[in-house]
Amino acid sequence: MRWRNGFAIGLLALFATPASGQTYVPRDIAPVIESIDPLTVADEDFARSRDPEAWEGLSVSRISFREGPVTWRLWRIANLRHRDGPLWVLPHDNENATFAAALIAVRSWGGVVIAVDSDPVAHSYAARFNTGAGAAPVDPNRNFYDALPLYAGTILADLGMPPRLIVALHTNEPGFDASLSSCPHPPYGGSGTISIKLCTARFHPRASVGRAWPFDDDDTLALVPYPVDGDPRGAFCARRLGGADFNIVFERVTTSDGSLSNYASLHGLRYVNLETAETGSTPVGLAGARNRLVAMIDRMMTLCGDGPTLALSPPAAHLATAGRH
Repeated sequence: MRWRNGFAIGLLALFATPASGQTYVPRDIAPVIESIDPLTVADEDFARSRDPEAWEGLSVSRISFREGPVTWRLWRIANLRHRDGPLWVLPHDNENATFAAALIAVRSWGGVVIAVDSDPVAHSYAARFNTGAGAAPVDPNRNFYDALPLYAGTILADLGMPPRLIVALHTNEPGFDASLSSCPHPPYGGSGTISIKLCTARFHPRASVGRAWPFDDDDTLALVPYPVDGDPRGAFCARRLGGADFNIVFERVTTSDGSLSNYASLHGLRYVNLETAETGSTPVGLAGARNRLVAMIDRMMTLCGDGPTLALSPPAAHLATAGRH
């Protein structure tokens, strides 16, 4: 099996199961990979980024494959000048600010972006899921299982050896369901399930002390997983993020719920999830969420980046479009 851009090596590596040491490779399966022009592709995320300078030095491909009843479509954006760097993963197509942040991140820090493509126009909550003929809607961030090796293997095919850092980018619903929290005095509620104020058997928060922007918002945080028998302080970059006064949520991983964070923890991969509150798809709303994500990305990579330090634009340049908020 010989694929372009080195996908085959990464995919075969991901099919190796740590428990058995054996490798399972489905026969007669190969994702279809096609190069695209990001200035002309009919997709809302790309339409917001038509500036040719934004794509200089980047290679863009569309990947499609079928596993079981579901057909998947992914965007792959690679920095050709700085191939080292994280694997930036965007599981949800309706979280539109993540695409803008990832485009800045891959230019600044190198590496590869993999973004799930669910719908060319991703405004609605339905665009969060992948659907197909006769298939129930699938949450792309609940599909990472060893029993679905083509999905996980294709998304993580660029990990390399040794595996590079995985950085997932998300926006989330503001607030949280206070009935889920075991914190002594849960504050106002909301509709989300990720917040620095939410305490459960699975999620253990450590709030920023200074509450300096971007961590003045309860839903802007770094999430790092750790194994059920491990120490949360041993999670990737945990001590440095804490020292930098991040909002941090430690995720205790027992059995997998199909999320990338759980998959990464159970496979011994370095992973951090950076997320902020969803603020809508207006230019101001997108810019606000993007700017918070980029601020976290730049700070996290300065503290914990595993590749060569690249020339970063000053943070103020990222924030010029609409200000911080």
